[in-house]
Amino acid sequence: MICSNKILVVDDEENILISLSSILEDEGYTVKTSSDAETALKMLEKEEFDVALLDIWLPKMDGLKLFEIMKEQKREEEVIFISGHGSIEQAVKATKIGAFDFLEKPLSLERVVVAVKNASQKKELVEKEKFFKSELKSDVELVGESPAMKELKKQISIIAPSDGRVLIYGENGTGKELVARSIHQLSNRSNEPFIEVNCAAIPSELIESELFGHRKGSFTGAIENKKGKFLLANKGTLFLDEIGDMSLMTQAKVLRALEEQKIEPVGASEQIKVDVRVIAATNKDIEKEISEGRFRADLFYRLNVIFIKLPPLRERNGDISLLFEYYLDYYSKKYKKEKKRLTESAINALYECPWNGNVRELKNLAERVIIMYEGTEILEEDLFYKPFSEKKSSDNIYSGTLKEARKSFERDYILKVLNQTGGNIAQTAEILGIERRHLYRKLSALKIR
Repeated sequence: MICSNKILVVDDEENILISLSSILEDEGYTVKTSSDAETALKMLEKEEFDVALLDIWLPKMDGLKLFEIMKEQKREEEVIFISGHGSIEQAVKATKIGAFDFLEKPLSLERVVVAVKNASQKKELVEKEKFFKSELKSDVELVGESPAMKELKKQISIIAPSDGRVLIYGENGTGKELVARSIHQLSNRSNEPFIEVNCAAIPSELIESELFGHRKGSFTGAIENKKGKFLLANKGTLFLDEIGDMSLMTQAKVLRALEEQKIEPVGASEQIKVDVRVIAATNKDIEKEISEGRFRADLFYRLNVIFIKLPPLRERNGDISLLFEYYLDYYSKKYKKEKKRLTESAINALYECPWNGNVRELKNLAERVIIMYEGTEILEEDLFYKPFSEKKSSDNIYSGTLKEARKSFERDYILKVLNQTGGNIAQTAEILGIERRHLYRKLSALKIR
């Protein structure tokens, strides 16, 4: 059973534990039991549950005190109280401190099943609200009318309704994440989470925890239980970006998860069943990586059910002005600035650019133009920013070797963009067209604080 169906029952009457376990397991739940609050707390340290049924009258520590401790620990289980000595006063107190329901003994098993089902559904809705907003952006779309883009859109419309795994190949900046999101939005899982993992951005020693989660105390720094991306994406889509940068050890565990549709959090003693559609992406030649021993062939064949190759911007030249106009409009609205018009010379300059960074580079340029230039008309010279153009008449802008001059230019330019963004690292990296971790390394190397 998946984690969203785990129930904890705490009662000091053995026949109650047996009967509730039996009826709830028949309903498809995974049930754990405890006869006292102290043991229950130890179980809660190791595992997460969706619903906890707590008897109010327990030896030593009662159910209300146990619930108060759970609240102090910021536990997220929905709690249903059960009591053989029920009273309106107890029911009011229980609901006031956040209980989902209050059931009196002798228990109606039908009433128990309904209460647990409703509590589980509430927990699931809370989880989805918390994690589902994985930035599915309604303000971005696949833009382009070139033959290559029309073919890509057609492919997506065919692929999306299936549950087939997809492997997306494309150069940096071609829109691999956007294609993955488009597939998800058009799929039968569109109302479920879309969870992204950048395999290149997570240290190898942490990626297993990131993907599969971990239990409290399973390693140094694991101060609480953590759900992994596979579990957060349950019933939805998991996007594994830069899959070619994943270590061989992690590849083996991902392969096992795909084969069994089960995961095992770090430090856990049991597996959790998941229902996840996996979309992977890479800018590497995976077959070459396989031949050189850096990628598992069996994982490649698992991921490569449907293959999509994204065209670089230079192969869809007809979309350049359309894309640039789209992003000018997008950033004009975002920054509440007047829409700008491209002159013919500016349009021609866009077509002559090699666009090594593809759509991401073009998008960054549109944002830079909106931020930096006033007025409504964009000229060719406004497009490609030269931060020290006022010094061009001098032959001594920089001194020293070419390497020293390049370093000095980089430093000055990064400082300028940082100043424009108010020191916002994420926005600065976006404008520069580089990953945040790359920017951090640059800041360190250039001694920018």
